[in-house]
Amino acid sequence: MKDPVTTITGISYDRESIERWLKTAKDITCPVTKQPLPKNCELTSNHTLHRLIQSWCTQNATNGVERIPTPKSPIDRNHLLKLVRGLQIVDDDRLCISSLKKMEALAMENEMNRKFMEDIAVVEAMVLLIIRCYRDGKTIGLEEALRILSLVWTPSTQTKVLINENHDFINSLTWVLRCGSDNQSAYLKNTAILVLKRVFEIASTRLLECLNLEFFKDIVQLLRKNKNISQQATKSALQVLIESIPWRRNRMKMVEANAVFELIELELAGKPEKNITELIFNLLAELCSCADGRYKFLSHSGAIAMVCKRILRVSSATDDRGVHILSSISRFSATNEVVLEMLRVGAVTKLCMVAQADCENYLKEKAKGILRLHSIAWNNSPCIEIYLLTRYHR
Repeated sequence: MKDPVTTITGISYDRESIERWLKTAKDITCPVTKQPLPKNCELTSNHTLHRLIQSWCTQNATNGVERIPTPKSPIDRNHLLKLVRGLQIVDDDRLCISSLKKMEALAMENEMNRKFMEDIAVVEAMVLLIIRCYRDGKTIGLEEALRILSLVWTPSTQTKVLINENHDFINSLTWVLRCGSDNQSAYLKNTAILVLKRVFEIASTRLLECLNLEFFKDIVQLLRKNKNISQQATKSALQVLIESIPWRRNRMKMVEANAVFELIELELAGKPEKNITELIFNLLAELCSCADGRYKFLSHSGAIAMVCKRILRVSSATDDRGVHILSSISRFSATNEVVLEMLRVGAVTKLCMVAQADCENYLKEKAKGILRLHSIAWNNSPCIEIYLLTRYHR
């Protein structure tokens, strides 16, 4: 134990451990006595036990045991409420910044402070402040507010209600994505997209159905300039698109925002992380389910070649989505030029490899189905001849 506390059942625990238990357990009970505990169980510092721990550390210092620092006192509730009220004074930027910096320091200090700040509705205060910045077109305090929000964010019922009742919050976060091009704005964009991903994880269906074309243009623009953002931010932007793609109207808006082209360019730009490639292929497979998406896909000269190159080289999830893309193209958009292009860039060869590779049976069958679909056009291909000879011995 580092910071011993006692519950109302009289049992002492380490503060960090029991707080984690109270926050994550389905049935909130005392781990030792199994008695039920209230959700906001009061924890009392056990000063006697703490002194004994410190004494033991001192006695064993020669064995390499370090003295545990005296834990800091919990945040004063009235002090924190005063800081939150300081954010509501619209015409005093100095007081607002001062309050935010103090709150940020508290949030970064430890988990106990962050938990306490959740209960004082700091999340709501940050959301409303960010919306105010958006409406006023001001960035004063925006960086601190986003940082605090990312630290104290929790997907609670109260947070869900708050997000789904404030439609302007999504608009305010995408507004941040359009702000400037200096180092500070790059940090703002990184933080804003991370917060946006968390918002989409708890957003209601009604909120996701109301997304407009400008929203998708902002996300695609962020991916286009991905050198200015972190890998984590890129991943978050892709996850935001995935959360909104189940609705057909959103898929059409993504296509109109030129998402297909930018996703292909993002994959071709270098060697992204495996999970980023998986996210890109997931999105492309969904976008190729509509005619406009397939048209945009085929308009990119390197699209089919890129998909072929990644199949059997990244992961089983990428294989699944890659074959799905080739299946959609070969079934619904297979002009003579496209069929010859698939042969020329190695798609036929790769499908033959999938049909014989150590992968899921359904994937093999899908690859065989594509090969059968255009067997007349591809029957003179050397790879088809080899596939047939190895598959069906005469």
